[in-house]
Order: sequence, then C-alpha cells, then structure tokens
Amino acid sequence: MHDFPYYLHEIIDFFRTGFREGFDHVNAVLGIIIAVVAAFVMPSWRRIWAITLGATVVHLIAEVMLPVLADHASFRLPPDLLMLSYWRAAIALYLGYLVVIAVFFFVKTLIMPRGGSSH
Repeated sequence: MHDFPYYLHEIIDFFRTGFREGFDHVNAVLGIIIAVVAAFVMPSWRRIWAITLGATVVHLIAEVMLPVLADHASFRLPPDLLMLSYWRAAIALYLGYLVVIAVFFFVKTLIMPRGGSSH
C-alpha cells in the first residue's frame, strides 16, 4: 500500500503535463482547424467524447500523411509508435482537443441560431 501515493502522484502529474502538452499540439494551425471543424459538426454535448477521439485520430494521421502529400516524402510510420511516449502524447493530444472542442462548441451554441422555431 506504500506505492499508492507514488502512483497517485504519477497520475496527477500525467494529467497536469498532459493538458499542457495537448494544448501545445492543438494550438498549432493544424490543431485549430481540426478543432473548429470538429466543433462545427458536433451535434450535442453527448457526442464530445467520440468527436474528440475522431479529431485526435485525424491529427495523428495528418502528422504522418502531410509530409507524404506536401513534400512527396516516403510514407513512414512514426518511429516511436510502439513506445509508451507516443501513446502518452496521443492521450495528451486527446485531452487538449477535449478542452478546445468544448470551448468552440460552447461558443457555437451561443452564436448560431437554434433553428426554425423563431416565429
């Protein structure tokens, strides 16, 4: 039971640094574009988890495919794909997208009209 505080500290530290790393990736142009599109197509708050997962997958695929499409580079999987650091970065990216998409969707619900019941 003496390991519990250690693991609890590791989990809290992961979330603290995860949000920071996730925001660093999402705040780039690619991340902002993906987050805006994801917030625009999100129908309700109940779908935020699935939309955020989709945005994260799109971001990870785009990081691999953009050099192939833009620079005619050869297709290569990320070198650290099977390492824990890659998946920690992917989870941090998910957390960053979760917050940014939630903010954009909140702004969308304030700005965009509800529909045809304006009579």
